[in-house]
Amino acid sequence: MFNRRQLRIKVLHILYAFQVDHEGSVTEAHKMLHSSLEKTYDLYLLLLMLIGEFQDAAIERIEAGRLKKQPTPEDLHPNTKFVNNKPLRIIIKSKSIAKEAANRKLGWGQERDLVKKLFKSLVASEEYKSYMDNTERNFQHDRESLNRMFRKHIANDEDLQDWIEEQSILWSDDLDLVCSIVLKTVKTIDEDSDDLILSGMWKEEGDDRQFLEDLFSKTLDLAKEHDERIEKAAANWDLERIAAMDLILLRMALAEARAFETIPLKVTMNEYIDLAKFYSTEKSGAFVNGVLDKLFTSMREDGTIVKTGRGLIE
Repeated sequence: MFNRRQLRIKVLHILYAFQVDHEGSVTEAHKMLHSSLEKTYDLYLLLLMLIGEFQDAAIERIEAGRLKKQPTPEDLHPNTKFVNNKPLRIIIKSKSIAKEAANRKLGWGQERDLVKKLFKSLVASEEYKSYMDNTERNFQHDRESLNRMFRKHIANDEDLQDWIEEQSILWSDDLDLVCSIVLKTVKTIDEDSDDLILSGMWKEEGDDRQFLEDLFSKTLDLAKEHDERIEKAAANWDLERIAAMDLILLRMALAEARAFETIPLKVTMNEYIDLAKFYSTEKSGAFVNGVLDKLFTSMREDGTIVKTGRGLIE
């Protein structure tokens, strides 16, 4: 599920929080790191479950129409295409989701009003209307339409995004990744599926988990040594004048360059420049670029940074 960029971002967030909270311990920061990963997986499951919740909302809407004192012909003969969407029904009946949700104590039971509001907004969307008006009825059409509704409307709903931000300050950064995984998960459903194939926590369990652990620990372990190098390389700057986020990014980049011999320096350089542009100040990208260029060159010359295999690619 997590790509290397996302893992770098997770480490960045926790190290920043650790630096701000001077009373926090390394052990607590490490727990926060893993908790953050688990919370992201919770969001993935919740968004899949939300799609399923919309079927209940659709059924309630149909029943409410039938119970009107003066029901319209449409109320009496409702369009049940969404309710009978085949991939949607597989999501609802998924034992995999039910098991994970039970283990993690996840559900939308306390958010019924929000679910109804989100479904009402979906019903008013062009994606939903187009799907319901289309007379085509087959599995592929249902699956593609469900993904289109999620991608173009559900994931971008402001009420949902507000709720996500309220639940976790980190979830907003996770949303794009999680939504892409939800879409990939729905695409794996086929007509013969008995259950949903959930994405695992790790793409490559051993390599990615070790990458996370080593990047976090090495950044902390080598911080003092790297701060001395950074101060020398950042001409006319002392550590107190360097933005806290920039300093953490530089520490991480240097730790990554030293700890992972098979990751090319160009890859590391580009990743941390991009993160600096996104998470720090307007000038941070150029600053991080300049400092890393100096340090990578000098540290390769003195043998502090050694690359092998794919890491030798320039």
